[in-house]
Amino acid sequence: MSFRFLLFLLIPILSFGQSQEKVFSYLDVFDLEYVSDPQISPQGDWIVYRRMGFDIMEDKAVGNLWMVKPDGSQHQKITSREVNESSPVWSPKGDRLAFISATEEGSEIYMYWTGSGKLAKISQLPFSPSSLTWSPQGDQLAFSMHVDKPAPVAAKIPKKPKGAKWAAAPRITDRLYHERDGRGYIDPGFNHIFLIPADGGAVRQLTSGDYHHSGPLSWSLDGQKIYFSGNRNQDWEYDFRNSEVYSVAVDSGSITQLTDKPGPDNNPVVSPNGKYIAYVGYEDKVQAYQVTRLYLMDTDGKNQREIAMELDRDVNNIVWDAKSRGLYFAYDDKGNTKIGYVSLSGKFSKLADNMGGTTLGRPYASGSFSVSTKGDIAYTQSTPYYPSELAVVDARSRQTKKITDLNKALFSYRTLGKVEEVWYTSSVDQRELQGWIVYPPNYEKGKKYPFLVENHGGPILNYGDRFSAEVQLYAAAGYVVFYPNPRGSTSYGEEFGNLLYHNYPGEDYNDVMDGVDHCIKMGVAHEDQLFVTGGSAGGIMSAWMIGKNNRFKAAAVIKPVMNWISKTLVADNYFRYAHSRLPGQPWENFEDYWRFSPISLVGNIETPTMVMVGMNDLRTPPSEAKQLYHALKLRKIETVLIEVPEAAHGIASRPSNLITKVANILAWFDKYRDSTE
Repeated sequence: MSFRFLLFLLIPILSFGQSQEKVFSYLDVFDLEYVSDPQISPQGDWIVYRRMGFDIMEDKAVGNLWMVKPDGSQHQKITSREVNESSPVWSPKGDRLAFISATEEGSEIYMYWTGSGKLAKISQLPFSPSSLTWSPQGDQLAFSMHVDKPAPVAAKIPKKPKGAKWAAAPRITDRLYHERDGRGYIDPGFNHIFLIPADGGAVRQLTSGDYHHSGPLSWSLDGQKIYFSGNRNQDWEYDFRNSEVYSVAVDSGSITQLTDKPGPDNNPVVSPNGKYIAYVGYEDKVQAYQVTRLYLMDTDGKNQREIAMELDRDVNNIVWDAKSRGLYFAYDDKGNTKIGYVSLSGKFSKLADNMGGTTLGRPYASGSFSVSTKGDIAYTQSTPYYPSELAVVDARSRQTKKITDLNKALFSYRTLGKVEEVWYTSSVDQRELQGWIVYPPNYEKGKKYPFLVENHGGPILNYGDRFSAEVQLYAAAGYVVFYPNPRGSTSYGEEFGNLLYHNYPGEDYNDVMDGVDHCIKMGVAHEDQLFVTGGSAGGIMSAWMIGKNNRFKAAAVIKPVMNWISKTLVADNYFRYAHSRLPGQPWENFEDYWRFSPISLVGNIETPTMVMVGMNDLRTPPSEAKQLYHALKLRKIETVLIEVPEAAHGIASRPSNLITKVANILAWFDKYRDSTE
């Protein structure tokens, strides 16, 4: 065969291959970028945001600060430094930008001058700062930071000989809350509020006492006080659901408590005219879920009242308008995060949809926004087809414009799975329930595909019409994916979210199975090709489902709670469960704790089951996953245990672990998918 003839044969093949769009694949995860924490300048002439991506060599997320005009022009990186930069805050005049940046010594406060482009480090701190907030005069910055406290001394140990290799000293604690998933052991100490001059200088600690003073900070108009939320009650450790709004005097450090109702009072924000403080919270009824409401009071704590509006949804991220006539806020409604506005009289209006896209793994609510003095809004916008991009809502026209396209180079040459919203009826009480179906790329109607149920965590959370790398990878592998919001999910009101009170898992199981049956009736699911997975509360639901029926060909139970008795007394948040999830403590109510534990159903399971957990998981410890695996092994049910090294509860927080998680689930499912074709 001549070379010319061989080349003639290859040209059509190469041309065809190059013209075909690919489906989303594992290594594409490392190419994803997204917008985080957009901050529009007071005048609305610039927007700074954190541009996030993934370092394939270091296997981690990295973020640098970028600036852009509201029309999308003059898009530029702020500094030439290739280190993590975060938490940008504009000065009151918009002439400077303070932010937090990584250094070889730790995180420090930096200042950027917009006129000259000059950059300077203005702090030298022993721990990482947070909650950076400018004074109204622009001369100081307040922030929160950890302050060490010695651990309780339990014994006097003799000094070891020089050069001796003794065991490391034990950790000693007497605290109720002493470890946190993803962080590990919490060093003894408390968060306090500090001040630093805006041009650098000595740092001054403002608060004192063995209490935590963290979260957003807000200055009084005259710069004499800082408002914050915390819990300085004597029994604060055991009063963990409670927080109050306080003020601290900048000169003297004297602290005044302004609220006193049971429950959380958080995120105080002083109005621009200096007359009011807005804050969010609720009066605690000790139940599974309560809607976070918007409150108002005078700056001295008087005239406390709720801004009542016809919106049975959580109010978050409150921001005053420039004239102190009302507030902007974020809220979730039916699986979609929106931005709203409410006047002080309670008149509500929706301003924007589709906020989110900063949790890339699964389609959870996320994202943030900021507002200029003119009322222009910059926010993170997402759909099922792209992670968060920067969008702007014009104050006059109320029109929304997406001004970045960070993933254009990737998604222009990828075919993603189509996402379709579905509603169906509960067989339990005839409620209308919401879910989403994701079809494989190039889906052919009438063709039989395996059907994968993805249960969300929480359970007091929600999935929605947002981008999800994991779901798109399942779809790219040829699975129809269904993710529902059963009862207990947020974004449908307080009564719906609280249906799991002393009843979890409960009829949320029926809600998921009703969704499966609905999809079978639609013709997109088939009884002999059903698969189920989910993580955390989704792992609980997955284990519960295969304990209740044998309809699924295979299951992947990820980081589950199998036994509420052992979980409650071992997990990092062990003290939070009694009464709000189940009545009493485990030793007071053994029967209910066992009755709602998926391990109580393990004798019914016939489904081949993969079990996965992070080896450093403190929220649903590995011992929970092992209970399921060991029980299935004893019963000779097909099973496999996957323990992910150095992974906490958020297994997929590292890009390679996201890939590992999905690849192992698909490998397990494909084993049983192939046997039925």
